[in-house]
Amino acid sequence: MKMNLRDILFIDIETVPVCSSFDQLSPGLQKHWRHKAGFLYDAEHLPSEQDSFLSRAGVYSEFGKVVCIGLGIVVIRDNKEKLFLKSIAEDDEKSLLKKFASVIDELLETHTSIVFGGHNIKEFDLPFLCRRFLINGLPLPLIMQIQGKKPWEVHHLDTLEMWKFGDYKHYTSLDLLAQVLGVPSPKDDMDGSMVGQAYWENNDLKSISKYCLKDVHTTCSVYLKLIGHPESPLEPLYV
Repeated sequence: MKMNLRDILFIDIETVPVCSSFDQLSPGLQKHWRHKAGFLYDAEHLPSEQDSFLSRAGVYSEFGKVVCIGLGIVVIRDNKEKLFLKSIAEDDEKSLLKKFASVIDELLETHTSIVFGGHNIKEFDLPFLCRRFLINGLPLPLIMQIQGKKPWEVHHLDTLEMWKFGDYKHYTSLDLLAQVLGVPSPKDDMDGSMVGQAYWENNDLKSISKYCLKDVHTTCSVYLKLIGHPESPLEPLYV
């Protein structure tokens, strides 16, 4: 499918454990986390419930929540393509998701079609978002209603899927892919494993947003490399 670059909404999400302490979970969720943790760790090296929860729960939509969504879309400014970047970051996940849905609605007013673009979004970001919409009692935006569709009917662009070339056993991180393709990735004081700590210990949504937008910019640059676009990276415009 031929895709207009300016119809791609690049996204990245940052997720954290849904609460700061294992003890704050309901008894039912505590039971299910103990069960899941048993599969995540070797029995001889099983950490405490608190440590396992804080270090791993954020990547599971049943035990985590979204605290930041980074968005990027290509625009024309001064006769040049530039990447318009915006982040939505809030403690209140329901409010955050409503704002995200509003952004999509606004884009669809000026674009005939929008698809999501990102790295590993088909297996992580989009399923996580869809589940959290439902958990919060919110309707899914039309663009995210893909239940029952066949894989080739879902046109969202995933740079990990593009890089696999059909090898579904292979996983490559965004940082590794950027490095092998020669995409500049600015150094940052944070990586994905530090987001939960930055949120629950430091309440540092500003740093989380910065890290998230860096990944959106990098993902767009990787995508441009994969399709042979002559200009990569695009100049970022932050909002």
